[in-house]
Amino acid sequence: MCDFGNVLVIGSEGVGKSTLIHAVLGSDAQATHEGTGNQLRIYDDPSQPFRVFDAGDLGGNLIARQHTIGAIRRWSKQRALDGNDDNDVNAIWFCVEGKSRKLIRQQIAQLSWATDLWRTVPIVVVLTKSYAELEREQNVELVRQTCARRRRLKRCLAAVIPVVATTYNLDEATFVPPVGIPELIEVTMQLLPQGMQAAQGDIAEFQLRRKRSMARGIVAASAAAGTAVGAVPLPISDAMILTPVETSMIGALAKLYEIGSNSASRQLLATILEAGTVSMAAKTAIGALKAVPGINLAASVLNAAIAGSVVAIIGEGSAHVFEKIHRGEKTIDDTEWARQFMESKVSKDLITQGTKLLGKVSGTGSTSSQRAAITGMLKDHILQKKAAE
Repeated sequence: MCDFGNVLVIGSEGVGKSTLIHAVLGSDAQATHEGTGNQLRIYDDPSQPFRVFDAGDLGGNLIARQHTIGAIRRWSKQRALDGNDDNDVNAIWFCVEGKSRKLIRQQIAQLSWATDLWRTVPIVVVLTKSYAELEREQNVELVRQTCARRRRLKRCLAAVIPVVATTYNLDEATFVPPVGIPELIEVTMQLLPQGMQAAQGDIAEFQLRRKRSMARGIVAASAAAGTAVGAVPLPISDAMILTPVETSMIGALAKLYEIGSNSASRQLLATILEAGTVSMAAKTAIGALKAVPGINLAASVLNAAIAGSVVAIIGEGSAHVFEKIHRGEKTIDDTEWARQFMESKVSKDLITQGTKLLGKVSGTGSTSSQRAAITGMLKDHILQKKAAE
């Protein structure tokens, strides 16, 4: 873990973000190099209290804002995947203009969307241009109310600080002195140790979500292949004709979750395959599906539906087992737990999901259209699980 902290500074166009950065780091502070893929600039002078990632301005029109938000999200993903702790984001400043009260909610929503990879990193909302002293307290309360309505912001909001970055002349005789800069620096320095730990957790969670997404793709493709294999006029009572598809799928999932290839790992994979295909639980579930009353399907369609469902359930179960091992909650030696889990999942989910699938295609269309519908519904079921996670 790096011995300094990184602060991501983000704000809409014209909020005074650059002025704020120079007020904190000094008027001579200059970006040493550009970020990747957008206008992001990095201030990393060792004499500065922390390193600043200037995310650029969210443009004034919708297209420009969306472009910048997309660039920041891509940059964050690159940071999360490069494996370098020095590039983590440890605190975030949301720069929101204090004199534009009507836009505060909208600005916070956009800034949150742009930075949502960093799910637990502390956030400081900086109310720039807070010239009207009487409005500062009201704006702070508005920000807190806005953040309280959003799960991530409610969890991550660490402080709301009204700021006047430089002396502002109201007229020839009246001025507003700088406000909030020492407090902003102090709060940020206090948050950095917590933010370093949070960033590590956020990156691990992002990488895990990425693995889940890739696993869903593997399972969906394998289920489609299983549907095609199951449609051939061969007995499926013990699901052995699916073994090549399932073996390939389980192997791909094991590789994705970095399970390894030693003897213990191979034993685990064999246990999963056996529990999902030739165990009594699997045979009972398959038999129950073949005997569902009121199903009007040709034998090839029925076999295709069962085969695709079997592969999907085994794939989902395998991914769950491998994720537990990847996270350290289980080990590759926990084969008995894996067997019991797989048998329970097959006996419960296969009948539930399979019956639902058979009911949807029963009595509709031609045999070929029914098989196509089965493949499509299986893929949708697997890929749409992302929204539920």
